[in-house]
Formats: sequence, C-alpha cells, structure tokens
Amino acid sequence: MNQYFTADEIHALHQAGIEAGYADNNRRTLLLDGILPQYQAMLRTWPEPSLQLRSDLVEMNKVERLIDGSVPLEVWLRNAVGLTTVAAPAAVFRQALDEVTRIAAGEPDVLAGAPPDEFKEAVIHRDDMVPFDFLRSGDRAGLAVACVKVRPYQNGSPYTGLQASDRFAGTGWLIAPQLLITNHHVVTARKLVEGRQPEVGPDDFAQQAASVRARFDFEAEEIETEVAQATGLVANDPTLDYAILRLAEKSLRPVLRVGTEALTVTSGRPVAVNIIQHPGGLPKQVALRNNLVYEADGRDVRYFTDTRTGSSGSPVCTDDWTVVALHRGARQVTNVNFQGKGTAFINVGTQMSSIMRHLKEHQPEIHDEIAAQQG
Repeated sequence: MNQYFTADEIHALHQAGIEAGYADNNRRTLLLDGILPQYQAMLRTWPEPSLQLRSDLVEMNKVERLIDGSVPLEVWLRNAVGLTTVAAPAAVFRQALDEVTRIAAGEPDVLAGAPPDEFKEAVIHRDDMVPFDFLRSGDRAGLAVACVKVRPYQNGSPYTGLQASDRFAGTGWLIAPQLLITNHHVVTARKLVEGRQPEVGPDDFAQQAASVRARFDFEAEEIETEVAQATGLVANDPTLDYAILRLAEKSLRPVLRVGTEALTVTSGRPVAVNIIQHPGGLPKQVALRNNLVYEADGRDVRYFTDTRTGSSGSPVCTDDWTVVALHRGARQVTNVNFQGKGTAFINVGTQMSSIMRHLKEHQPEIHDEIAAQQG
C-alpha cells in the first residue's frame, strides 16, 4: 500500500504532536475538524492519548483520498499548522503539510538538483506603482482562467470505492478560443509514489483528458457559473509539464496573450509576476504580492509569488498580463532570503516560449491555431 510517509517520518510527526500538546483526546476533535465524519467514525479509538495520536497518524497515512476528494492527513496537518504555537513542532507540521499536498496533487519535485542558496538579493527599494489599467486588464485576463477538475481512470474504468472522485483539481486557461492549457501532471491525476508520479497508460490518460471540466468565473462557492467540457487531448509533454485540451465548444471569452521570448532576469532590475489561480480547487484568487522572479533560464522561471496545491497550470503573468510561464509546482526550501527574510518556498513554471517552440516542432497545426490568436 502506498503511503505518504515512512514509519520514521510518522514517528517524527508523532513526537512533534506530543511536544505541541496533542496527546490529548480533548484536542483530537480540533485536529480532525473538516475530515469526513464517516471516515472519522472508522478510526480506531484508544484509551491512552499518545497511542490515539499515533494510531490516527498511521491510519490517515494509508489513505490516498476520500470520496469527496479530500486527503485526511492533509486536513489534519493543516489544522495542526493553524493550532500550533510552539516553533519546533510547527516547522515539522508545515514541512509535512507541504509534502503531502505536493504528493497528493502529483506535483513533480521541480527544484530537485537546483542550488537554492545561490540567490543574490535583488534591488527591493523601487517604484512599485503601475497604471490603474493594470487592475482592469487583470480582471479581463481572469475571464480566461478556470478551475479544472479531472476524473481519474484505471484500466479503462473510473476509480471505484473511496477513490471514486473527480476531485483532482488544478487551474487551466484559454490559450485559444477552443483550447485550454494546464499541466500534464494535472491531467495525469495521480498522487506521487516514492517521489514520482505513477505511469498512466495512454488510453487512461486520453479518457482523463476527455473527462476534464473547466469552471470559469468561479469566484464564490454558492454561485453557479459556466462549465466547459473537454473532448480530448491535442498536445502534451511530461518534461515541459503541459497539456492542451480541445473544448467541446469555442469560447467567446478573451484568450490570454503568451510570450514568444523567454523571460530573462537582469541583476539590479527585478521582474514581478502575477498568478491567477484556483488553489485547492477553491474560488479564483490572484497573487500580486511577494512576487519577484528569483531566476530564469531557457526552460524555467523561478519566483516567490504565492501559490498552493491546485494552482498547478496557472498562468504566470508579467504586469501587462502576458503569460510568460505555466506554473507547475512549488517546493519548500531553506537558506533562501527574500526581501531580507527567510522564505520557505520557491515556485517554478515552464517558460511559455519553450512550450511554443515544442508545439511548433511537434504539433505545428496547434502552434498555428494559438499563434493566430496572438495578434
């Protein structure tokens, strides 16, 4: 059975829980808040609080996700992060939460091998004002962004039982009137196993692509909004981590403009990026703060802009709302400073120029369909 953490890692979480005072059955209810009551009822009960804490962690570690798409261990850790005031166990819970959310979403370890401590502090004191039209243009750009839901398939059939969920969530956006782009790993719809995303057969992947539903204008839970249905995959690449889907109907919404040249960063001239996203499959949000680019190369852009699981596939935009990268993941880091403070995360997106080059070489008709909208 695939698990999120090893026995030693669960032991470390258990010890952090004891240090934080969670070997207390009166606090157990707070830690389990938000987890399906039916699942809570299945958890074994113990008279000794420390054993109860360990038992809960061990059992939740075995569950990939419930029928509502939630990950019990992720919910527990999120509650623990919010409740913990002691620094050492709080750091353990935050790191574990980041790992669970990344694995559950199938986000690749985007910074593996990257040297995070090479960061050189950029010029921070500058004029950050932008024209007021920045807000109007951003609102218009947001019309093209949707919350993406994918139904996982196995051997030609939808998952059954506790895994019967289409709640693998991400973000996608219109790159042409009938084309939606998101991450390859979003369409793969699998959590990571031993740090890697499991292989999905081509037939299952194709069915998952055709199952994609994109909800536009999703800005509040209680309001019904337009949902577009995908008919299938037209282009993808796991290395660049992109997938382009054909929608059943051509949209009248504005499409986002994409950058044809790679974003570059010059020392002393910081670049800001803005991300419209659906973190956690929740209503649309936009990250405009703490948003400088850390570094960029021919394939990737690395930046500090806030994101979370479910943000995968979001457009990474410059201040004129040109998409320069396709956001694909985040990783917790140490020894990296931003604006004079240590930062826990660096985010990474694939340069859109790389994706467009790949399309021109391998799917020229799709490249041309997109390019025709980039006037």
